[in-house]
Amino acid sequence: MTVHGLLLAAGAGSRMGTPKALVRGTDGEPWLVRAVRTLTDGGCAQVDVVLGAAAEEALPLLADTGASPVVAADWAAGMSASLRAGLTAVEASAADAVVVTLVDLPDVGADVVRRLLDPAPGPGALRRASYDGRVGHPVVLGRDHWAGVAAETDGDRGARGYLATHDVEVVECGDLATGEDVDHETRREQG
Repeated sequence: MTVHGLLLAAGAGSRMGTPKALVRGTDGEPWLVRAVRTLTDGGCAQVDVVLGAAAEEALPLLADTGASPVVAADWAAGMSASLRAGLTAVEASAADAVVVTLVDLPDVGADVVRRLLDPAPGPGALRRASYDGRVGHPVVLGRDHWAGVAAETDGDRGARGYLATHDVEVVECGDLATGEDVDHETRREQG
């Protein structure tokens, strides 16, 4: 089974004050680079990164990561536009499943991705990380679901509506991370 990573990093980061694709941790490492490494170290054969706001400034950050950039021209329409652009990009691959995650989850590491990918997901897989009973990202979407997710996603909801109406395997990861997204400068992680 081949699994690709799909990193959504297109938003303007209005609450953060800067596009999240450009945010760096207190250690100086870009969140973008850290998230790509999380997906590859977690078991994804290839990573596609969806950019939008500040795409030109973010592209150089991907230079040494091995990730493929995907620019969502309609990124301002919300997470749904980014997700559709990413799913369109992976559609041409031989991937059986994709791990979708967000750039603003700095405490989610490769161990979370590895847990989501065990056992190896096939084309029918739907899995979602949970943190102390609260579902979040990453999300594993088998190829059989890509068209349905793309058709049902709208605005800033991503795959939430689709996942709510399908049988999703919830994988508890609260012992590994909080899974909390960082939306404000004051909530940036330590490192």
